[in-house]
Amino acid sequence: MIASNHRSDLRTRDVRRRFDRAANAFDEADFVHGVTRDGLLERMRPMTAEAAVVLDLGAATGNAIPLLQKRFRRARVIAVDSSPRMLEVTRRKRTLLSKRYAVQGDARALPLADASVDVVFCNLMLPWLDRPDPVFAEVARVLRRDGLFAFSTLGPDSLFEIRVAWEAVDGGAHVTRFPDMHDVGDALVRAGLRDPVLDVDRLTVDYRDSNALFRDLTAAGARNSLRQRRPGLMSRSRLQRFVDTLFATGKACSLSFELVYGHCWGGDARQASGEIAVDASEIPLRRQ
Repeated sequence: MIASNHRSDLRTRDVRRRFDRAANAFDEADFVHGVTRDGLLERMRPMTAEAAVVLDLGAATGNAIPLLQKRFRRARVIAVDSSPRMLEVTRRKRTLLSKRYAVQGDARALPLADASVDVVFCNLMLPWLDRPDPVFAEVARVLRRDGLFAFSTLGPDSLFEIRVAWEAVDGGAHVTRFPDMHDVGDALVRAGLRDPVLDVDRLTVDYRDSNALFRDLTAAGARNSLRQRRPGLMSRSRLQRFVDTLFATGKACSLSFELVYGHCWGGDARQASGEIAVDASEIPLRRQ
């Protein structure tokens, strides 16, 4: 039921369509986004970064924009998202005096000039792309030297309960693994971004019944967009076996999220991969 970024598993068109459908209800089910948004802003608080232009990359319905405007009072905030329906909701929230702009665009080919952005804020967008490398290359291109890139994503332990439950039902493609934190760090350095620092937090969300779970997944746009998923509708019996496995003996289900936070700084954007090699284990981890 959940898709993640692993090689070429995701259908970009399906991801965009699901977020379009979820736009009007997204704010009712974005509590995980809310947790990571607040966690990311808290980690940014001690950082010194003057900003005239802030990019909210993967802005969804724009809930981070007022907080970014408060943090960077003189900055223009540009919201970029691939979903036109999400951006419609973002535009409806705009006030007369707010300096926000909503632009539809692909994070792998940003419609922005080189070295034109001071801060890139990216909250839980990376799980919906096949690979982080093209995104990091674009961030390195548009970010000025010494500009700040702050992001959150999901680690491989996220939603393992759903993965295990489906494995007990069939061998179909329902959940793929999110990248390891050190793989993300490697990709940042390959893109030419400097001094990455990453840390991990944990979140558990409890569900008493499957209806609440499916409602939140749909409202958050987090349904299966994998290329390898079975075509056609799922049979009622197979879905029921999954529910019975996940909610064993009628008990509540607890879902785990491995929340990965990171930040780094603009440097020299690299056009070709494989130019440098680093030991990801040397990337410092922020301790709680």
